[in-house]
Amino acid sequence: MDRFLLGGVPVKVAVYSIAKDEAKHVERWAASAMDADHVILMDTGSTDGTVELAEDLGVTVHQRLIKPWRFDLARNTALALVPDDVEYCIALDLDEVLVPGWRTALETAHREGWTRPRYRYTWSWNADGSPGLVYGGDKIHTRHGYVWRHPVHEVITPLGEERQGWVSLQIHHFPDATKSRSQYLTLLAQSVTEDPSDDRNAYYYARELHFAGRSDEALREFTRYLALPSATWDAERSKAMRYLAQLEPDQAERWLLKATAEAPHRREPWVDLAQHYHDRQAWPLSLAAALRALEVTDQPLEYLCEPDAWGAKPHDLAAIAAHWMGNGELARFHGGKAVEFEPTNERLVGNLAHYTPPSGG
Repeated sequence: MDRFLLGGVPVKVAVYSIAKDEAKHVERWAASAMDADHVILMDTGSTDGTVELAEDLGVTVHQRLIKPWRFDLARNTALALVPDDVEYCIALDLDEVLVPGWRTALETAHREGWTRPRYRYTWSWNADGSPGLVYGGDKIHTRHGYVWRHPVHEVITPLGEERQGWVSLQIHHFPDATKSRSQYLTLLAQSVTEDPSDDRNAYYYARELHFAGRSDEALREFTRYLALPSATWDAERSKAMRYLAQLEPDQAERWLLKATAEAPHRREPWVDLAQHYHDRQAWPLSLAAALRALEVTDQPLEYLCEPDAWGAKPHDLAAIAAHWMGNGELARFHGGKAVEFEPTNERLVGNLAHYTPPSGG
């Protein structure tokens, strides 16, 4: 594989991954990584032909069993398999692909001296094939000076000073709905036991409890999370309050108002509040919240940025509220904006026709 040169010095790049029974993804993943100097797969017990297929494609495969299982140990074991003379390591899961042109972007990162380049990461896709959830990725790092931490929802952590900067590189993720999350709850419980003060894992644990239908425990953990001194990220705190609105429906309005106060610069809590008032036919309040959401025009590249808040939904809510308040002009305007986002949505198209008076009317 060809290396790119910077000032006559070869810059080596390794793609490293962990996998178990992901044969259906191997070919696409390997093809996207073929320009790397090293493509390393650490298999943790596949029985579906993942190992054989990867080897046939020229991937360097190592087999390791991680017991008891934890993601940070698996990823650190895989990282240790990367040769010491590599400059940049790309942690690329099997359901992810590198978009062509990525090596040139890393040349920029090397020139700038960045130890962890940031990049555009598309996590999900809309039904029409357009990007869904998009945020800034951070799983490219220098070979030395980093370690993975946490049993699940693991993060690559600097051991000393790091330098970050944005590059034009992109990674696309194609979620695999067949993957089991059964071990996540147990591992998150272990994570918060190991470090009860870690706000990130407390949030994830509370969320997983909510997903599992363990509402009382989720309520307690979200409440504990919000009380942690380190829980200072307003976007995540706001999201926790929005979950609490679901867990305490009789207190939903209070929690949603707290969520908008916590992060007034985010669209998502305003959209939730507009939906809350819509469901109660409180049209002036729903309209006000929807319009307030639309005043937020800077879409952050963060995982808590939700696609529906940046699509048709706030316009749809504004249009419906305006219609019921007798403001046809405003209903038509926002109804039209909603249809621009989803031109094949029959409900939105029908609503817009309903807002529009007959010709000559």
